[in-house]
Amino acid sequence: MKKNILITGGAGFIGSHVVRLFVNKYPDYNIYNLDKLTYAGNLANLSDIEARPNYTFVKADICDLETMKEVIAENNITGIIHLAAESHVDRSIKDPLVFAQANVMGTLSLLQAAKEVWNGDYSDKIFYHISTDEVYGTLDFDGTFFTEDTKYDPHSPYSASKASSDHFVRAYHDTYGLPVIVTNCSNNYGPYQFPEKLIPLFINNIRHQKPLPVYGKGENVRDWLYVVDHARAIDVIFHRGKNGDTYNIGGFNEWKNIDLIKVIIKTVDKLLGNPEGTSESLITYVTDRAGHDLRYAIDSTKLKNELGWEPSLQFEEGIEKTVKWYLENQEWLDNVTSGEYENYYRKMYNQK
Repeated sequence: MKKNILITGGAGFIGSHVVRLFVNKYPDYNIYNLDKLTYAGNLANLSDIEARPNYTFVKADICDLETMKEVIAENNITGIIHLAAESHVDRSIKDPLVFAQANVMGTLSLLQAAKEVWNGDYSDKIFYHISTDEVYGTLDFDGTFFTEDTKYDPHSPYSASKASSDHFVRAYHDTYGLPVIVTNCSNNYGPYQFPEKLIPLFINNIRHQKPLPVYGKGENVRDWLYVVDHARAIDVIFHRGKNGDTYNIGGFNEWKNIDLIKVIIKTVDKLLGNPEGTSESLITYVTDRAGHDLRYAIDSTKLKNELGWEPSLQFEEGIEKTVKWYLENQEWLDNVTSGEYENYYRKMYNQK
C-alpha cells in the first residue's frame, strides 16, 4: 500500500538510519525527511540516498505549526515518525529552555498539526513518537529493569522534556483519538553519531591523543543498542505495533562507563596498530555530572514476544564495526568536529 511517511529529525544520528532503511526497503513509499538542520543535523549522513526518487528533504522547524500543517496536508502524510529532539544531557543542564522548546513545544506543534490535518480520519494513520529510557530515572545495581509500566522519574532537564512530550502524545490519543505509538530506547551507538556523545568523542580523542574525560569514577551503567538494530525495531513497530501502546527498545547490553571506555581504547589502538593499552593513559577523571543517573537497563521482552524483534549484534562486534567506520570516514568526522558541514549546508539553504 502506498504510504507517505514524514520522518522528523531525519538528518540526525538515529533519524538518518531510519530514513535510509525506509528509503531502501520501501521503494513504493514516499519518504519525507524534515529537519531544521541544527548543529547535530547533517545531510552528509544521507548522501548515499539523497538522489532516490522516493526521498524528499524538507528544511523546517517542528515548532512552526502552520508549516507543519502545510507539510502534512500538501504531501498527504499518512504516518509520522517523530525523532527530532535536543538530546544531549550536558547541553540541557546549561540551557533547559531550548530543550523545553524543541522537545515539548515541538512535539505539541506536530501533534496539533496532525490532529487538525487528519481531522478525525485516522484510518491507516499513525503518529510514532521516539523517546528515551531516561524518562524512567535511575536503577540500583539490583538486577531490575525498566519496563513499559515503570513509573516516570526524570532527573535532568533533557529527560524531563522528553517525559513531558511522551505525556502529550498519550494525551492526544486519549483525548482526541489520535493513533499513536511511543517507544523508549536505551543508549544508541554506531555510524554518523555527533561526536559530542561518548563513543565517537572517545574514538576521535584517541585518534588525536587527547584526554578521555570520565565522569566521577566511571561506575555509571548504560544499556547500549546498535543504531541499525534500533532502526529495525522502529520499522517493525511502525508497521505492526498496537495503536496507543508503548514498547521499550534495549540492547540487553549493560556496561559500566569505565569498562566500555577500556573496550573502545583496546579496539581503537588495535585498529590503529598501537600496542595494546597505549591510550589508557588518556583517561582523565572529571567532576561528576549534576543529577547523573546511576544505571539504565531496558527490558525489551514485550517487543520480542509480541513483534519478534531482538538485537542482531553482540556489543564487541558492534563496537568494532563502529570504530572501523569512524576510522574509515575521518573526513566526515573532521568536517563535523570543525563545523565545515554546517557552513556547507548554510550556503545550500541560503542561511545567514
